[in-house]
Amino acid sequence: MPEYLAPGVFVEEVSFRAKTIEGVSTTTTGFVGAARFGPVHLEPDILTSLEDYQRTYETPGSLGDELMFGSDRTPNHLWHAVRAFFTEGGKRLYVSRVFRSVDAAWRFAPLTADAEAAAAPATGAGLYHDGIARVAASGTGGLRLRARHPGAAGNLRLRITLKAGPNVLVGQLDPASGATVATLKSATDRDLVWVRDRTSSPSMMDSGAFALLHRDEERATWRLEPLQVSSPVEAGDWFDVASLNPDPVPDQGDSVRIVTLTVSLLSRDGTRELATWSGLPLDPQHRSSGAPDSVFDRFATEPASLADARNLPLVVARDKTQLSDAFDLLTTLFGADPSAALEPNAAEAARNVTVTDKLTLGVAVSHILDGGNDGQRPGASEVRGEADLAKGYALGLRQFEDIEDISMVAAPGSTWNYSNVLVRTEANATMGHLIAHAELMRYRVALLDAGDRLTISEVRGLRAKIDSKHAALYYPWVTVLDPVTRQELNLPPSGFVAGICARNDVDRGVWKAPANEVVRLAIGFETLLNKGQQEVLNPEGINCFRFFEGRGLRLWGARTISSDPEWKYLNVRRYFAYVERSIDKGTQWAVFEPNGDALWANVRATIRDFLINEWASGALLGDKPEKAFFVRCDRSTMTQNDLDNGRLVCLIGIAPLKPAEFVIFRIGQWTADRNV
Repeated sequence: MPEYLAPGVFVEEVSFRAKTIEGVSTTTTGFVGAARFGPVHLEPDILTSLEDYQRTYETPGSLGDELMFGSDRTPNHLWHAVRAFFTEGGKRLYVSRVFRSVDAAWRFAPLTADAEAAAAPATGAGLYHDGIARVAASGTGGLRLRARHPGAAGNLRLRITLKAGPNVLVGQLDPASGATVATLKSATDRDLVWVRDRTSSPSMMDSGAFALLHRDEERATWRLEPLQVSSPVEAGDWFDVASLNPDPVPDQGDSVRIVTLTVSLLSRDGTRELATWSGLPLDPQHRSSGAPDSVFDRFATEPASLADARNLPLVVARDKTQLSDAFDLLTTLFGADPSAALEPNAAEAARNVTVTDKLTLGVAVSHILDGGNDGQRPGASEVRGEADLAKGYALGLRQFEDIEDISMVAAPGSTWNYSNVLVRTEANATMGHLIAHAELMRYRVALLDAGDRLTISEVRGLRAKIDSKHAALYYPWVTVLDPVTRQELNLPPSGFVAGICARNDVDRGVWKAPANEVVRLAIGFETLLNKGQQEVLNPEGINCFRFFEGRGLRLWGARTISSDPEWKYLNVRRYFAYVERSIDKGTQWAVFEPNGDALWANVRATIRDFLINEWASGALLGDKPEKAFFVRCDRSTMTQNDLDNGRLVCLIGIAPLKPAEFVIFRIGQWTADRNV
């Protein structure tokens, strides 16, 4: 309460209206499954297009390719589900990639910088247990080169090129002496440089040599530490840039050129360049604007940027005992005497190309990343996932527990090859985990896929094993034209259904049943059902896809798998989740407010305003608000014991709209002269 202690005019802001509740989003979806590449343990980032997914969970040149679980080729169901989701109208998606090692005893754990030197052991087939492609440490000394994430898509070619830039040695007028002194432009402390000292006599650097720049702030000058003048290099071998003589005539004076690395990712055969990063300093202690920016920092095991941790496909690390500065990395990559690498060869010399004016001549070394693999087909335990709070990471569905926006979850591809006994067992357990997750999170529904190539009796047997008001089951699989192979491909329904639900919510509202909607990508269904067959499946809560001549391929069911008739329809379940979560988020302000009549009236008004808006938009049944809902928050809903224990109890009733699942027209004969 404000204090008034001195005479004056006081202006205060007050509110004469109730708080408002904003409806939450119902279109955000979470998919969990196997992918070609991408992070396994990092918190998922929101995706708004198929391109976003491909940037993180594929490598260039492998978009939508099949996965290899051992010797078994498996369609990339997750990629196809993401494509279907966005094509059918989805807007926002989270993906949790799961991975199961080729070694059943191995358990996933993120590789840290401290553990980088110890590569995961390989199997007899040369596949690493963690699925990450590598260059064998024995061939790179203290350098560690590997893919950032598991997957056979990481078995690519890596090319590292040493490049010298333009001459940065210039003359600058000294105001004190009036003489021209040599200095450097656009140089940074600990740059690796290529130096040619042509004017000194005798010159030990006439043919060129590598040196490391050091900024002497006290003397405001640059000092150069040569790679090799004497052995070992002594302090007396260091020299000042001021001792060099620049000349504006090319190849006449001394020169200093900054040397950097260019890292390129190529296809396995080296014919296609997939990605390139250039201008990378060699020295591990190099900094730009105060931030580390060497090749080791750009491709660090644990990058400073979470976006880099998700999207950068490579890791370049080092054994600090073997690689301490730029010279160590230079000789490790390009040999004990890399100086000749930047000299013009005979053909270049014939074209009068000199070290002074060449900008892109350099030497490259290539390495093959090998041993990466897709592991085994993930099962129920991988989909369920786990969380290690001590190490700060989560896997599988556990990643979605901290993301409040998700309203639908699915595991596309988990029921593929359902006729296999082992697969069927894992698939049934996966469905159980999806249902348990949706019920735990309260405001979510699980979209379940029936197995592929199931008969009607088999899908009824599958349905008989599950019961939940937070899940819906879909049958049969959807046939599309595979954009990769140009062949027909049957895909699990959940990706399509999630996109259709999102489209339905945006176009109409979450209260409208997500059914009688066209499946945009479909060219058919695995099984074409007729009315009689659906009459068997629909009462059991199995949502079917149907073909109607003249009306196309449509989703023709909107029931949950609940045995409770109150929660028979999916749109009712999802609408209640929408209302509950909107009220949950929109009334947080009431916590710790004085629990009396003023608060109760404010709560009633806040919720009533929200529900009136819902009724006006057509989401509730009733021609008047009084018939559509009621809100009670007063002495009739709370006892003195509730008040004494700090409880505010508000009772809300709403009349949801049920879908017109059966449209009946009764027609009889009429006598024209009969009076009614």
